[in-house]
Amino acid sequence: MKFFYKPAYYYILVDLSILFLSFYIVLAWLPLTTSTPFQKYSDVSFVYFIVWFFNSYILKRYRPLHKQKYWISIVRLFYTVILNFIVFWFLLHNFFKPYSGYVLLSFSLGVFIINYISLSIYYAYRLAIDYNEIYFEPSEREDAALISLPKVDKESYQKICEIINNHSGTRVLSYLKNQVDLYSGNTFLYINNSSANLQLIPKYRFQTIVQLEPLNNTLNINENLFVINEKLPDKGILICCYESKSTRKARILKKYPILINYLIYLIDFIVKRMLPKIFLTSHLYNLIRNGKNQILSKAEVLGRLYCSGFELVNEKKIGNLNFVIVQRVHPPQKEQVRVYGPLIRLHRIGKNGKLIQIYKFRTMHPYSEYLQSYIFERNNLKQGGKIKRDIRITSWGYFLRKYWLDELPMFFNWFKGETKLVGVRPLTPHYYSLYTSELQNKRIQHKPGLLPPFYVDMPETIDEIQASEMKYLIDCETYGTFKTDVKYFFRIIYNIIVKKARSS
Repeated sequence: MKFFYKPAYYYILVDLSILFLSFYIVLAWLPLTTSTPFQKYSDVSFVYFIVWFFNSYILKRYRPLHKQKYWISIVRLFYTVILNFIVFWFLLHNFFKPYSGYVLLSFSLGVFIINYISLSIYYAYRLAIDYNEIYFEPSEREDAALISLPKVDKESYQKICEIINNHSGTRVLSYLKNQVDLYSGNTFLYINNSSANLQLIPKYRFQTIVQLEPLNNTLNINENLFVINEKLPDKGILICCYESKSTRKARILKKYPILINYLIYLIDFIVKRMLPKIFLTSHLYNLIRNGKNQILSKAEVLGRLYCSGFELVNEKKIGNLNFVIVQRVHPPQKEQVRVYGPLIRLHRIGKNGKLIQIYKFRTMHPYSEYLQSYIFERNNLKQGGKIKRDIRITSWGYFLRKYWLDELPMFFNWFKGETKLVGVRPLTPHYYSLYTSELQNKRIQHKPGLLPPFYVDMPETIDEIQASEMKYLIDCETYGTFKTDVKYFFRIIYNIIVKKARSS
């Protein structure tokens, strides 16, 4: 790697701003012996800045951030602070004796803390919206037909039943007997959730794989499911189980006394639901807990299964566990590693049919993006064109959607020129496919908008929504887009404020 490189100038400007901010905080807020700290420390601070920029450059801090990993950038920051402190400590004792080492220490700590927070926010934002594909290359499936095996003997069958009963109980054993031929040599019972052990299973030997250990205790759930997908023949069956988030909450609240139960649930939720999902703490959590006892919502589990190439056949709750039977229908999709975070970027159809990426606050459980067809097939649209009983939406999500708070980041799309203030709502490809071809053609001739026109007409069905959008688009073509948007804007605002129109 070459020593000299072209620095990212935006990073230098941010660094300069942080230095000035730290300089101001230390001199303005800390108790100092001098009454004119800014005047006294202005010259020495200038020297500190020069040394800081030099050390940052030689330690490669100013390489573009998108080419640096998070921990690499933090380590380089730490070494820069230490190196600067050592250099300036030497200067203070030999050339700048009237100046305080206490101020130097406070200034160094301030620069490190503000830089650390800034870098963490940047990487949290970047990893929340930049979906990096996982490396997964499924092998060729030239002949993925089941390799038939003879039935197991009675002694082996009894051993299988004993294992199921000891691990999961009699109710689970009874359920599996009704769903699976446990005598079949093409049924594989699996308890250890290690994907490395799954790799040892021969391909296409088992029509059904039964995974008894809950997915909550699986370290790399998707990797585990990807391997099973690869090992199963075409239309092979996977039976797995999990404890849902709602079941876990009810179990904790019932187990402990009132008030204490909510405190325990809050701690449990933060530690076992939030920490594994945040990139700053996920690796640490997995290192300590080895992926055990995660909190999973139903939407996340089904989303992971659909992402991994499976389709739901049946589901049943037994005790605290939800058992799901899924069938392999296609290879795993290229999984998006970074699917968590409060800010997300979603594919929507824009002007001229071009796919644009709309920014929103997350209102759905992770992996919900893979469940659109599943939800639509099992639920009808309610009034306003929304889906009834949408399990993908979180509790906070309903609140954010009701008051449009989830759509505030869409103003960034407005600034980029991809949307306008008033216009038809940007749709997913699946939802767009439900529209008539005439309306589809008209839609892509106009930019989508932040304030949809159906809040003027207040339609209640998808047909009425299409009629409302068609009327708006015809008005744009007849009277001009600007004049139509102004008229619609004030009518939308009136309905929101006076008639309490809400997004839900």
